[in-house]
Amino acid sequence: MKRREPAWVRKSDEQLLDMRLCDLKVSLRGSPLEAGLAQLRREFEARGIRFRPHAWLAEDWFSPDGVPGFAMPFYLAHPRLQRLERRMTGEAEGSSAAWRMRIIRHEAGHAIDNAFRLRRRARWRALFGRASQRYPREYRVRPASRRHVQHLGEWYAQSHPAEDFAETFAVWLQPRSGWRRRYADWPARAKLEYVAGLAGEFARPRPPVLCRDRIEPLAENTRTLRQHYRAKLAARRSRALADALLRRAARVPQALQGRRQLALAPLLRARKAALRSWLERESGANRYTTWQILRLAIDRCEALGLAAQASQRVLLPRLRATLLRATRLYLASGRLRVKL
Repeated sequence: MKRREPAWVRKSDEQLLDMRLCDLKVSLRGSPLEAGLAQLRREFEARGIRFRPHAWLAEDWFSPDGVPGFAMPFYLAHPRLQRLERRMTGEAEGSSAAWRMRIIRHEAGHAIDNAFRLRRRARWRALFGRASQRYPREYRVRPASRRHVQHLGEWYAQSHPAEDFAETFAVWLQPRSGWRRRYADWPARAKLEYVAGLAGEFARPRPPVLCRDRIEPLAENTRTLRQHYRAKLAARRSRALADALLRRAARVPQALQGRRQLALAPLLRARKAALRSWLERESGANRYTTWQILRLAIDRCEALGLAAQASQRVLLPRLRATLLRATRLYLASGRLRVKL
């Protein structure tokens, strides 16, 4: 049966912003998030993992320390809320199936860490560092480092030991990721082998931590959507440089415009190998750095839904110039500074 739409679907954005989060009455059931959790269960079964993390709706993605589960953002529970999220923030994190699964695997890594108390182990600390280390307000990124895997983008594994483990677990869990070949000569390979070595332990039916706590669930959140977005925008990550460069590339002069819209993310993804080789040659950057620049550009184009009314013949030179400029700016800075 078709799900009955809530009354607030017909409200304007301004009216919707005055609603309290707890009054939305949305749930995981029937949403894309439920499908993502079903996919996670299948991936766990394929790896022999019997533990199942619990999930709940909250304001954003997060996995609380000590809780073997994770929160998922309310806006992914309904298309109307996704549209509002895009209008307010410019993107809806996890809105595509592939993007959503990357985040779910990452959060599942946190849940596994908490369920089996892995961070207390000496080998875990030797490989990843101390999870008790304070989260920084911002972190410096070394694009050429091979000590961390790449999964969510923005070199997120470098931000904190707990994130390093979650990213490593996500790469190991992803079907057909080819991590042994991809990270063959990287120091990060030792972290992946460590996670793979834990697989037998993950088959235990009862991990040490079994609590089903739900932290800051949506049903108990009395903030209005307007208050939520004011706080979210104030703490938003700074991606201004990449976004501005890519938006400029998408603004094709009228004289060069074609008959149809062409999405930038699929175009970059289809030409990734050729663009990476060209960037290496033109910028002098190493293969790893150019791969990361391309990954960032693809993620941002996808998140922003960037498209241009132009042919590939017109767009590709503009995108090459944009990628080259971004690469040179990153190389000139020595390190990237990414705000959390």
